[in-house]
Amino acid sequence: MSSFKNAIPRRAHKERAQPQARKKFGLLEKHKDYVVRATAFLKKEQTLQKLKEKAAFRNPDEFYFKMVKAKTVGGVHRLESQVNKYTQDELMLMKTQDIGYILQKVQSEKKKIEKLTAMLHCLDDQPSNRRVYYAEDREEAEELASRASEHSNLDASGNLPSSIRRKTAASYRELEARKSRVKDLEKLYMDMAMQKELQKSGRKRKLREDELVNPTTKPIYKWRQERKR
Repeated sequence: MSSFKNAIPRRAHKERAQPQARKKFGLLEKHKDYVVRATAFLKKEQTLQKLKEKAAFRNPDEFYFKMVKAKTVGGVHRLESQVNKYTQDELMLMKTQDIGYILQKVQSEKKKIEKLTAMLHCLDDQPSNRRVYYAEDREEAEELASRASEHSNLDASGNLPSSIRRKTAASYRELEARKSRVKDLEKLYMDMAMQKELQKSGRKRKLREDELVNPTTKPIYKWRQERKR
């Protein structure tokens, strides 16, 4: 019976459109649109009511440090600039910790490269089965040598399964990626070490191009000699 009821064509009820005289006001608001608008309006009213209550019962002796460390810009509270938040000693300590972390990562990557290189060398160094052939003349010796080279090439390419060859190729790619990462980390370590040295006290100056023995793209600094007591 239910299937028969569903088979009967029904009238498609359409939503009422905006009357022609009110077309200038846009689409006709449906009930679900009114619910969203009313909920947003009620939330704003409740927020304003809470703020009014806080302002009415505010303690006149109340004080927070953000009252003097912040200012209102366009109705939005913004903190003061934090450029000089840390002292020079604190900046030096943070720089030292960053350099130590970079150095630790360089050493870790180098150990991984050594381990991976040793593993790949073990795969590449296949045991060689040497055989001695005796030939009557030069032509027979050349023929035996050509056969031996072909046999060795076949062994080198056909001994390992395809899955092992794919893993070996992936390991070589990983090795190259780790070497590139070590180079980038070493470059970053040198740059950070230079920045740390520049932050230290002492008179220094940047050398001009005509003063350089070996011109380079990186800046080179020279410190004035000081007597150490």
